[in-house]
Amino acid sequence: MMRKNSSKVVDGIDRSPQRALYKAAGLTDGDLRRPLIAVVNSWAEYNPGHLPLRDLATFVKRGISKAGGTPLEFNTIAPCDGIAMEHQGMKCVLPSRDLIADSVEMMVRAHGFDAMVMLASCDKVIPGMLIAAARLDIPAIVVTGGHMKPGIYKNEKKLHSGDTFEMVSKYYKGEITEQELNEFENVVCPGVGSCSHMATANTMSCITEALGMSLPGCGACPASSGDKNRIAEESGEQIMRLLEQGITAKQILTRDNIENAIKLVLAVGGSSNAVIHIPAIAQEAGIDITHHDFDRLSKQTPYICSLTPGGKDTIQDLYYAGGIQVVLKNLESLLHVDAMTCTGKNYRENLTKVTNNENNEVVRNIDNPYRPEGGIAILKGNLAENGAVIKQSAVAPEMMVCTGKAKVFDCEEDALVAIHDSKIAKGDIVVIRYEGPKGGPGMREMLGATSAICGMGLDKEVALVTDGRFSGATRGPAIGHVSPEAADGGLIGIVKDGDTIFIDIPNRILRVELDDAEIKARYANFTPKQHSETGYLARYAKNAQSIHKGGLLKV
Repeated sequence: MMRKNSSKVVDGIDRSPQRALYKAAGLTDGDLRRPLIAVVNSWAEYNPGHLPLRDLATFVKRGISKAGGTPLEFNTIAPCDGIAMEHQGMKCVLPSRDLIADSVEMMVRAHGFDAMVMLASCDKVIPGMLIAAARLDIPAIVVTGGHMKPGIYKNEKKLHSGDTFEMVSKYYKGEITEQELNEFENVVCPGVGSCSHMATANTMSCITEALGMSLPGCGACPASSGDKNRIAEESGEQIMRLLEQGITAKQILTRDNIENAIKLVLAVGGSSNAVIHIPAIAQEAGIDITHHDFDRLSKQTPYICSLTPGGKDTIQDLYYAGGIQVVLKNLESLLHVDAMTCTGKNYRENLTKVTNNENNEVVRNIDNPYRPEGGIAILKGNLAENGAVIKQSAVAPEMMVCTGKAKVFDCEEDALVAIHDSKIAKGDIVVIRYEGPKGGPGMREMLGATSAICGMGLDKEVALVTDGRFSGATRGPAIGHVSPEAADGGLIGIVKDGDTIFIDIPNRILRVELDDAEIKARYANFTPKQHSETGYLARYAKNAQSIHKGGLLKV
């Protein structure tokens, strides 16, 4: 039973040609009599998050071999969000998630792998691999690559890559020189690993542990730690136990586990991109999860970790405070503790030996939270009939309820020019449209625009609303995922400069102050703009689901 897939590929007289090809690659008859375990790696040399994964894979393979399996490694694509930011390359990043999932599925099915260990670090790669795991439903474990150390510049000691975007705005504002900007960029990212804040990469790493798809301790572990190598080797050994026990991905990716992961995101103020990826993973596992589940659970789950961006602590601080297991321990009374994890045990059993220091300010207890609600809220109103997403844990108190005049742009680049040219003033609400899954196409992140607002000192005076999305590095009153998007005829497509927009985060309201007659008149003369993309992005625009359902390609 441990070789039910690979035996169909390499056993028997008729499979002599397949064995010959494997032997040409150096495998022996003994190797081919053992279970074949895929080691799925997103290693790449251009990205600090993925650079350590080639070495990490050697520990995974050592664990698989020790436990009686034959590890065979292949790679997937791994676009870097930070490098793709603020230009047309960002259109490719979210759509790459489907390509990653599809490529893993095709490789595993084509070669009859019995189980797989997946190595990934960054934003779209981790959910892409989890989607593939749900689709294939074989034993699977994820080893995330770990985060880089925080950067240090002058008196600042908790810096991350997102801070560089704000420094660019300070340069345009005349607060720093080009030399200072160069000095900053040389030290803000001091080494390998995913960016050192609770942005999307680390959010997805921590989610994976909270889902039960990574071994305890993996999610918040630094790339430079010896613990990461140990976890990698143990993951290689554990995949063989899961294979022996017949525990597959869908037995772990259940509604209970997914709700546990959502509560983790809310408790630590994780990236709003989780609201895209978790529903997509759930959908692939046959479970209906939407962003409304995030809002429902947010009202039940306190915000107990104040992490950058928007908070005071780094992901490294979280690691030294006990990591994700301590967060889960503090949330234990709110979790589905009987659900299975990749340890072969349930959450309750995993958390038995976990303790938390009562004076731990990095991970507070649920009766002493930083905020009574979770880090994410879903707003609704005529401007977002299907909802919009905000990371409320990163919003200043004075901006939780605000009214302002719209300044409307049809792409991020135009908004950036206006922000840097000081054409955005106190009380404005920047509206960026035609950046959704279909309108972009590809739904670009808006870290450039939000960082520009913060860098210009306007984060407590100006809000931003878009049918695009935000990097996990975003802070301030940035509302994304507006659905329906402009390209789908959403109301955001008929908003004009000077319209009054009302935002009430505590009461979950996002509204443009237009009466029905005016809305009807504007729609009478409205035709959504069309993109000019060809190739894969055109196919993505045609087939992508609405973002409130996770943005997966339609089958």
